[in-house]
Amino acid sequence: MFDIGSFRAALHGRVSRRAFLSAGAVTPFALGGRAGATEPAAKPASVILLWLWGAPSHLDTFDPKPNAAAEIRGPFGTIQTKTPGVRFTELFPKTAARSDQFALIRSMVNFDGDHLKAGSIGLTGMLEGKNAEVPNFGSIVARQRAGKDLPAFVAIGRGNPRDVVGPMKGYGGGNWGRNYDPLLVGCSETGETDIPALKLLDGLSPVVLDDRRKLLGELDRLNRSADRPSFDKWDATQKRAYALLTTPEARAALDLAKEKPIAREAYGQTSFGQSCLLARRLVQAGVPYVQVNWSQYVEAMTPNCDFGWDTHVFNFDLLPDRHGPIFDRVYAALLDDLNARGMLDRTLVVAMGEFGRTPRINGQASRDHWPQCYFSMWAGCGVRGGAVIGDSDATGSAPLTEGITPGMVGATILQLAGVDSQARAELRVLPGMRTIHELF
Repeated sequence: MFDIGSFRAALHGRVSRRAFLSAGAVTPFALGGRAGATEPAAKPASVILLWLWGAPSHLDTFDPKPNAAAEIRGPFGTIQTKTPGVRFTELFPKTAARSDQFALIRSMVNFDGDHLKAGSIGLTGMLEGKNAEVPNFGSIVARQRAGKDLPAFVAIGRGNPRDVVGPMKGYGGGNWGRNYDPLLVGCSETGETDIPALKLLDGLSPVVLDDRRKLLGELDRLNRSADRPSFDKWDATQKRAYALLTTPEARAALDLAKEKPIAREAYGQTSFGQSCLLARRLVQAGVPYVQVNWSQYVEAMTPNCDFGWDTHVFNFDLLPDRHGPIFDRVYAALLDDLNARGMLDRTLVVAMGEFGRTPRINGQASRDHWPQCYFSMWAGCGVRGGAVIGDSDATGSAPLTEGITPGMVGATILQLAGVDSQARAELRVLPGMRTIHELF
């Protein structure tokens, strides 16, 4: 049985994490509770994961504490949502007006305070993810639902998640190999797309398709001259990218110019906005798992980075001026778009980062890392709109209810994507993990 007292003690360092895990509160491999009798029915839904890389502040977004002291609550006011008794900060009016369309979890927990490690755990559900020893949720879906022409796992962004020190290890296939890595697709704020794997040859992009014979000839030359094992791995990635360009449905999905201007404007002229529009088009074309990366780098203000959510400084400047308005507009547009097209009942949309941020404001008038408590948002596929799962304490420091772990997140996503508990057991991923049945 889950012991919330022991859990909170472990989070605050009063007992060791090892002792907490060994007591049976969570499994050490999958980081979550035991499999329960109640699971959502397995069905092959599509998944759009909005990866808010860098860790949004839960207190300044969707779990505000308006009655806490000033050094906890921050400067933002709160607004009523469409869900009675539930308030968000004033930065998210469009999202608040649609709270009946998604469920909010306020009791998320991670098990590391380092971005790269926590991110890997968050996207694999297992401690081993931080060492690339287990696959990403999308890679698991790709293994079960590989298609003939379209890739089964696409990541949209400037590059795979990283910080200025190095890359996150849990972004792809892990010990399954590079064949299960996501196909990376870039998308600019104006909606221009590119496939980095093709740039390894001659700068091909989705709008340059005239030199296919030259491309095949270059492949033959590399095949003869390159080291065979490494070339075979690269060749599989290139083939997936090339197939995306040679399949009419895929080329159409990648061409955002085919969208009506009013639709593109609804998402906004930002990379995240146009990337989410691209995600909807890819899912509509048949891609089962799309991860939209808010940024490549976690850092918010470091030169040459791309405004991640890691707001150790300027938290209360970036949120109202950039991060808040962009997310509010794009999330609302994506829900509206999927609803209008009748796609939300078969598309799961999950928004989350790797952890939250410190309840107490730091010396730079911002917030630091806080894996002990954060949020996630879920919509589609039978998720109870307007539901609030879990609760945090008066300062947003720790859950008052059962902690929802990355392993539970992964089990739920996979269950809805058609990878049921039996399939997960056979693949040896997320062992003994229960789904978040409270969502349904």
